Amino acid sequence: MSSSRRTSQPHPQTAPSRRTVIAAGATLTALTAAGLPLAASSPAAAAPSAGSPAVVPRGAASWHRYVQGPSGRTIRPVRVIASTGAVRRPEALLERGGEVTVLERPQPVAPPRWPQGTTAAASSSHAGNLGNDGNPRTYEAGNAVDGDLDSFWNDDTLGAFPDTLTLTVPAVQQLSGITVLSNSDGVPTDFTVDIRQGDAWHTVAAVSGNDAVQRAVPFSAPVSTTQVRITVTNVQDTPRGAFTRINEVWPAAVEAPELPSVTVDFGKVVVGFPRIRFASASDNSPGVRLAFSETRQFLTDRSDFTRSDQAGGAGQGTDQFAVPAGGTTWTDRKGFLRDGKVFADGLHGFRYLKITLDALATDAPVAQPWGTVRIESVDLDFTGYIGTPSTYRGWFLCSDDDLNRYWYGASYTNELVTDTFRQDDVDPRNAWTSSLEGKLVLHDGAKRDRDPYVGDLAVSARTLYLTHDDTAAAARNVLADLADHQRADGWIPPASISSYDLPLFDYPLWWVTCSWDYVLYTGDRSYATRYYPHLGKVLDTWYPSVTDSAGLLSKGLGDTGRYGDYAFLDRTGRITYYNALYVQALQDSAALARWLGHEADAERWAERARNVAAAVNTHLWDDSAGAYLDSSTGAARHAQDGNSLAIVSGVAGTERAAAALDHLDATTRLPYGNAFMDNDTLFDGASQRVYAFTSYPEIVARFESGRASSALDQIRRTYGWMDSHDPGTTHWEGIGPGGSLYEGAYTSMAHGWSTGVLPALTHQLLGARPTSPGYTGWEVRPHPGDVAWAQGQLPTPAGPLAVDWTNTTKSFTLTVEAPRGTRGTVSLPVGSALAVVRQEGHVVWDGRRARAGRVTKDGDRVSVSGLGPGHHRFTVTR
Repeated sequence: MSSSRRTSQPHPQTAPSRRTVIAAGATLTALTAAGLPLAASSPAAAAPSAGSPAVVPRGAASWHRYVQGPSGRTIRPVRVIASTGAVRRPEALLERGGEVTVLERPQPVAPPRWPQGTTAAASSSHAGNLGNDGNPRTYEAGNAVDGDLDSFWNDDTLGAFPDTLTLTVPAVQQLSGITVLSNSDGVPTDFTVDIRQGDAWHTVAAVSGNDAVQRAVPFSAPVSTTQVRITVTNVQDTPRGAFTRINEVWPAAVEAPELPSVTVDFGKVVVGFPRIRFASASDNSPGVRLAFSETRQFLTDRSDFTRSDQAGGAGQGTDQFAVPAGGTTWTDRKGFLRDGKVFADGLHGFRYLKITLDALATDAPVAQPWGTVRIESVDLDFTGYIGTPSTYRGWFLCSDDDLNRYWYGASYTNELVTDTFRQDDVDPRNAWTSSLEGKLVLHDGAKRDRDPYVGDLAVSARTLYLTHDDTAAAARNVLADLADHQRADGWIPPASISSYDLPLFDYPLWWVTCSWDYVLYTGDRSYATRYYPHLGKVLDTWYPSVTDSAGLLSKGLGDTGRYGDYAFLDRTGRITYYNALYVQALQDSAALARWLGHEADAERWAERARNVAAAVNTHLWDDSAGAYLDSSTGAARHAQDGNSLAIVSGVAGTERAAAALDHLDATTRLPYGNAFMDNDTLFDGASQRVYAFTSYPEIVARFESGRASSALDQIRRTYGWMDSHDPGTTHWEGIGPGGSLYEGAYTSMAHGWSTGVLPALTHQLLGARPTSPGYTGWEVRPHPGDVAWAQGQLPTPAGPLAVDWTNTTKSFTLTVEAPRGTRGTVSLPVGSALAVVRQEGHVVWDGRRARAGRVTKDGDRVSVSGLGPGHHRFTVTR
């Protein structure tokens, strides 16, 4: 989606398996892949030098070098990227044994205090409540001068400025400066300091761009006064809200000591439980604070995201530990160390880890912010799926080095989110459920949201089926659980979040299409039979209740105005995206019904799909733009989601598909992909936002419309941007204006719904896909574009489906090895000129007519059907 007890379940892992791979010369060889070291860890490490494209070797094991997964559960950082303060031998963290890294910090001196009788008044103060730790709190102005760093003044005007805090001392006091202390929930960034002399206020200091919790503000010259006024005009906007927070004001400019810290880089995003081996420490229980981030941009003294922050917890953006004098091996698990103090969040998804010798004021005396800490090593207990060459059951390789990196980057992204559902590290917003506890699932992201949403499975499950299909249960578990929580009116929840009650309009349709996908790839008849009634209830009860007189879904009917969608977009009425997805769901359901022998249901749903498609073309096509409207109400705009799905679902005919793609080319093209809206009428910046989730159907639409070159261009812009920008390798939840993280630090940089490049390259570029459940029927329909050759393997219940092709200006050669019990079709690109097609050396198309049965020509393709298991070789001579 767009927004520490450990279970006894084993890690998701499989044994090495025998596979078929395509060797040089297009021969098919069975071999067992050997494990390889971890792939290049920096984003640029695998990239060729400028002006010299990488040469991709063709052969049985050449794809192994692109695999990104670790070789085992223990992952170590690859480099130290920074250290601050009193730190000795920071590099020792990278090596187990031998020297240790030492962090030291002297005991801080007592801070200056205001004289007895000093008071404070504020422009506003937030009402008291239960704070992050669940204990009653007040936020009065007096908290800023009470000497307690744990209490603070919090204004009551969210995002509105200025906010003022005025201090009054009982007698004239000379000041050379002040210190403003805030907290990690968000600091004042811009403020002025005035002092009162006589009847007038005089500005003595101005601060802008502050990001420090402790900010010393020296005056240009000493002043004498009885009043000091701090006027705040801007603050950090954090998940806690854009409020002014001041914990203390000191009557002197006290520079913050440079805290001892070490920052390590794990080379790419990883997920699991951090582990630190402490050799020893001073005997005062010195504390360490851990901050995590997927990017260096948002690596600060607090993590880019923590579940405890999201849940209103006690971590204040970091994980804490108090180091015992004798040392210990500490694994970061969720919970307090003791006495309700020293909290850790547990599992994290991150690339960078900052370890600081420090402690929260609220954690005293269990942890102290000073002393000496000696660290032997840092590593991670990896919890995702371990994808090594020996565990891949499907693979891909082509002549384009970049495309290979994007394919395996997508697979690694998906491996990070293929994990066990655990109460301690799922989304804290009421997502935990006993019905999924301990089961393998596909979460949305490694960092967040750690809850499986069914819309995300529309992409991430396909990625799973094409790489590690032996863990298809990760998808089935989610689909079955959501169906088991179907509402009486037929609506199916999008995820377990909000106790299965998050109202989304489109996700029941994604449940339908994902259920068909699961059956199509696995052939699981028991799932299809068990949940067929649930499917019927979605299509025949809930969606008819929100259908208007034209036969179109209309958000707003049936009290659905409050419902959101995959991006929580504020759109109502007839939406092309909802209706094109409805057509796809009806078509998929008809196919499932036929497979199960429910012919009447199949015909009824197929007929409804045709009627909805016709209504979309009647009511939602914008002839002036040559594209489908996003919505029939409000300002005119044209969306990537609706236009792309209209093409891939067959709503758009050939001419309208071409026009819609032309419109998207002209209005949404960006250096980092194609925007999901063609203007900003829905919200500011919509025309600069890129979702890989909605880009996937557009890429498929381009391939299937005969525009392989533009599909590859879109892939290279979208995935090339993510691959070449921090954190590299993994695929982002969304891209914002200028190629930024679209939701700042909150953005998930490893999100399964963004891995559509993998199924697109396998199904459209390589061209192989299932056409009937369990691959009993298959098709190979390559779209080469500018790619010289491609080869790969698709895992099926009956064994691998292996494909290898070579494309030149004069010929096209295709080799297919099909598993037992299957039949399929190949569709060969012959071009517009006369071309001769040979099967195993025998002419089956002579350039004008078929010379064998089951051979047909449609446009620039010649198809050969009825192919059984075994070896098939075709050549096209142009």
